[in-house]
Amino acid sequence: MQTVRPIALIGPMAVGKSAIGQQLAQQLGAAFLDTDAVIVANHGTIADIFAGRGEHAFRELEARAVAQAIEDAQGTNTVISLGGGAVLDSGTQQLLDHCTVVYLECDAETVAERIARNSGRPLLAGDAMERWKALFATRRPVYERLADLVIDVRSGSVPDIAHRLKDALGGPAAAKTAAGSMPAATKEVEK
Repeated sequence: MQTVRPIALIGPMAVGKSAIGQQLAQQLGAAFLDTDAVIVANHGTIADIFAGRGEHAFRELEARAVAQAIEDAQGTNTVISLGGGAVLDSGTQQLLDHCTVVYLECDAETVAERIARNSGRPLLAGDAMERWKALFATRRPVYERLADLVIDVRSGSVPDIAHRLKDALGGPAAAKTAAGSMPAATKEVEK
């Protein structure tokens, strides 16, 4: 008998992991956990952590939050949203083997308006779009390598994208076994 695997949403900053994750969890009747929200609830704003303790301290808190979320979600129907840089940690990469990993794929045009509205992203200080593009260029290969499924989020509303993702996962039954047993073609972008 196969066990339920949590669904982990990965992708760049401002792609909509939290909103899509909440909507997907609702559609699946699953629990939802946003690791950035856990960090903020326990340690203060991400901007304050960066300003007071630095990026390295934030990454340590992030790795612990992700590890705890994945551990707590094992065997449950849970959707977990990870921060954009969480996948850079080698321990996190190993833990994601225990999840169905969904890469929410986008481009700079997709996130430009969201980034312009939100100045609280410490890694985007200065020319936010140029910083985003540079971060995305280094992280994209990691997202692609870790993904069991890639969903194009460049068009559609949040509920529509979540519904496409639910369909791509095959509903609750397929979500249980998605990673490792999905045909290779499933790794292609779902539009």
